[in-house]
Amino acid sequence: MSHVEQEIASQPECWRRALELAPAGLPEKGERVAVIGCGTSLYIAQAYASLRERAGLGETDPFAASEFPADRRYDRVVAITRSGTTTEVLAALAQARAAGIATTAITGDLATPISSAADTVIDLEFADEKSVVQTRFATTALVLLRAHLGLVPADLPEQAERAVTAELPEGAAEAGQFTFLGTGWTVGVANEAALKIREASGSWTESYPAMEYRHGPISVTGPNSVTWFFGEPPTGLLDQVLATGATASVSDLDPLADLIRAQRLAVELAKGRGLDPDQPRNLTRSIVLPQP
Repeated sequence: MSHVEQEIASQPECWRRALELAPAGLPEKGERVAVIGCGTSLYIAQAYASLRERAGLGETDPFAASEFPADRRYDRVVAITRSGTTTEVLAALAQARAAGIATTAITGDLATPISSAADTVIDLEFADEKSVVQTRFATTALVLLRAHLGLVPADLPEQAERAVTAELPEGAAEAGQFTFLGTGWTVGVANEAALKIREASGSWTESYPAMEYRHGPISVTGPNSVTWFFGEPPTGLLDQVLATGATASVSDLDPLADLIRAQRLAVELAKGRGLDPDQPRNLTRSIVLPQP
């Protein structure tokens, strides 16, 4: 069994541990917040930012760490970084500190530069991973953040257990094109699902806000496609997808639990193509750039 398969299966327990935490340094109501990350962590930042802002807890902007606007005033910058070594994240935190902004980092490895780069560091080492492909660290970070907002279903770990063994969409492992759709906070989840399958298997994947799918992207959908909804499909859109001959996935699971099914599909696709899902082509665990 690959590392990523073990890590996917361990998510229910990781989520339970995250729900027991009450860390300091997370944004308080009314703070203006920037949330930064790279790759998977960026998409988790997108989901959290949408949840926090729509809950009326304060303006919350997600950024790729390399695009953090250092001249914009925030009360706090939250960085999500599994490795704790990513060059762009460390640079953005340094810029925030220089501007007098409070900084918080959520990481899977305390023995890295991130420990001194942020004012507050939240330890999720129990969710760290051996696989290059991120799964449990990212979802555990979002469970922690959702819990701080008071927006976690009481049975979320149990839903995760269901997702670990639930059937995948029929024929999905043989499909050639995948589109993931979300609304609100689940747009970030859809982006992450598309990245997971693209990373692990090299498949053709796309992701969009669900209503944007009608405005062009549906043109690529056909009998060899899977269109995956995170949450309830907008009225009429499911029928339009089915009319293309595509397979549609709609689940009654919490969208974050349903992401586990997409992670599992990524592994199945990779194995079916003779690829190592732990070691995607051209990728490393952390991006550390040479300094000028």
